[in-house]
Amino acid sequence: MRRLIIIAAAGENNALGINNDLPWHLPDDFKRFKTLTTGHKIIMGRKTLESFPKALPNREHIVVTRDKNYIPKFPCTITHSIENALELITGEESAFIIGGGEIYKQAMEFATDIELTRIHSSFEADTFFPAIDADDWELVYEEHHPKDEKHLHDFSYLTYRRK
Repeated sequence: MRRLIIIAAAGENNALGINNDLPWHLPDDFKRFKTLTTGHKIIMGRKTLESFPKALPNREHIVVTRDKNYIPKFPCTITHSIENALELITGEESAFIIGGGEIYKQAMEFATDIELTRIHSSFEADTFFPAIDADDWELVYEEHHPKDEKHLHDFSYLTYRRK
């Protein structure tokens, strides 16, 4: 596998979500997520899978859970560690880690890229994105989007590459 990409949206305080939901609504970020991940394998934790109303089309779902008896609500591959999940993506050109907080933390050492949407506000949250260590990561792309009628917050797309 050539690229393991962490993709996330997080507030200035690294907030990812609260009560298994996002504390913001950014339609352009959803479109970007769909564009980048469609046709690829996506790795997530059980709670992230359970936050979806249905399977994400045209993506192979790999779910990491410690629950050996977990039965998902739609077809996906179940694994019990991030290392097992990574074994399932060998041979792929790229795959995505899509959350949540604990999975991001575990995947950080294996990732080659981070696609982060930074929402320029702080949010109340119970799940947070891990800190990005400037010694390990280089910001290679940044695109700012001001708030508008569809987006209540300014946000930026940030692309990091492992140094």
